[in-house]
Amino acid sequence: MTDAATTHAETSSRSHWVPDLPLVVWMVVLTLILGLGSGMASADLVAAYNVGFGRALGEFALILLPSFTLAAALSRQNVASEAAGRATAFASPVAGAGMICPDTAYAALSPAAGRYKLELAFGAYAGFKLLYPAGPLIVAAGLGAAVTEAVPPITLLLAGVMLTVPVWMAGVIWARFAYKPAESGFVAATEQKKAGLFLTFAPFSVMAALLLVGGVVGQTGNGIIDFLLMPKGALLCAAILALLQTPVTARRECLDSAVRRTGSLLLVIGAASAFGGVLTMLVPLDRLVPNGSGLVTLLALFALTVIFKLAQGSSMATFAAVAPVAAPIVVASGAEPVAAVFAICLGSFIAILPNDSYYWLVRRDALEHETSEARAIRILTGGAVLQACVGLALLLAVVALWA
Repeated sequence: MTDAATTHAETSSRSHWVPDLPLVVWMVVLTLILGLGSGMASADLVAAYNVGFGRALGEFALILLPSFTLAAALSRQNVASEAAGRATAFASPVAGAGMICPDTAYAALSPAAGRYKLELAFGAYAGFKLLYPAGPLIVAAGLGAAVTEAVPPITLLLAGVMLTVPVWMAGVIWARFAYKPAESGFVAATEQKKAGLFLTFAPFSVMAALLLVGGVVGQTGNGIIDFLLMPKGALLCAAILALLQTPVTARRECLDSAVRRTGSLLLVIGAASAFGGVLTMLVPLDRLVPNGSGLVTLLALFALTVIFKLAQGSSMATFAAVAPVAAPIVVASGAEPVAAVFAICLGSFIAILPNDSYYWLVRRDALEHETSEARAIRILTGGAVLQACVGLALLLAVVALWA
């Protein structure tokens, strides 16, 4: 109670100095202040805002709408089974990436996770951040054509897998030592539901197969086939399959949920893109970042993302907001595109705090027996920071050796 009261008092105190506004409002206000404060004509500012706002919305709509449809459909499946405790922890990175949301992946699989819930939480978090088609695809799309055209999807997929394994294991090790769950937290499952987990991950298997075939075959010249073998087409196929597994009466609800989530996020993405566009016009970023600065640029991108994540809390909104701002830095510095994408992804690990919905989801489930709010914060934030540091060290080492 003391922690909660203190937090409330601190929040109330801060609110006297800083208005409590949604991220999208902050982005719009800052863009207008930046443009008008620099002396831009109002017509030029509005024109720049229009161009920036719509720059990547179509790209994101094709990614987010099927992604959230997939998430909504899978969240309605019961995957409890005798062997699901360890299986969910093992499959959690794939679930986090496939559902394009660690919250949804955790909520869908936690009923079957038992005493492995914390391992599931860090696994879903790592998969969402580092595995294609989640974090890497979203960040690459936000960085723009200069990155997406230079980086084949199979490269992002393989690089993400290589980074995910050690980062995921760091989270698992932290979970084992940082918190001992109560034995009563393990929920036994029924025998007749063993197939549920395999059916749940069938859309992921289809998506992975299509992406692998696309990476091997390349362009076929047939528009329909080429679309199905590209990330957006494979994601759409996975969403359709998950929707077909959902009861007919719940399908419209899944689609409505996907539309609501996509619409609100597209607004954030548009505002962030407009801010990045106006910022690029006014600030000579090519002079601030030395050409070919390599490791320095990667560290700068990591730090920039950390700032956005600590301020915003939401991982998805962080990706949406930071990518347009980081895009001119990546282009001006000449940084390796794949490394730049994953530097941003790794920066978004820091941290799982109370301003993140994922914190409360895991806190009230995996850590429900933990009475100290401060210790709960240390457990979740400590694991996320460890994962970020392990991933960043590995990324910088590979870039340094490759160079």
